[in-house]
Amino acid sequence: MFDLKAPSATKDKPSLYRELAEQVAAVFTGERNAIANAANLASLIWYSLPDLNWAGFYFFDGKELVLGPFQGKVACVRIALNRGVCGTAAAARRSVIVEDVHAFPGHIACDAASNSEIVIPLVRDGDLLGVLDLDSPKPARFDSTDQAGLEKLAQLWIGLSD
Repeated sequence: MFDLKAPSATKDKPSLYRELAEQVAAVFTGERNAIANAANLASLIWYSLPDLNWAGFYFFDGKELVLGPFQGKVACVRIALNRGVCGTAAAARRSVIVEDVHAFPGHIACDAASNSEIVIPLVRDGDLLGVLDLDSPKPARFDSTDQAGLEKLAQLWIGLSD
């Protein structure tokens, strides 16, 4: 059993992400299963970062993105590449920050309460594994500090999961 404390909301973002990365590394120690690690990472993000209404994974099955472990409301199960924020990030293999999802062409509204989103592609040795997706009811919730912190967490998942 893990005795993890939620990072302090009073910490600055870089400190919060450093602490979260330490917790992720501790939880992943000795576990290589990608689904188990994705489930724990989604939970750690959900309980550690403020102003989220969805945090989770979509995995690439060779054709499209398929829902993986997450925290939040029921979500879209399948997303085509180049569709919505997740499909755009997956196809481009680059992180995408959207300050106002309602202004994003082709946005997929799984939860009408979402107003901003960040999607981090999961790529290992040039192969697309999927995406890490976070939504917020707060407009412009995500910035470059979130991107850097989440990209590091994604790399921990990629490096410690088979």
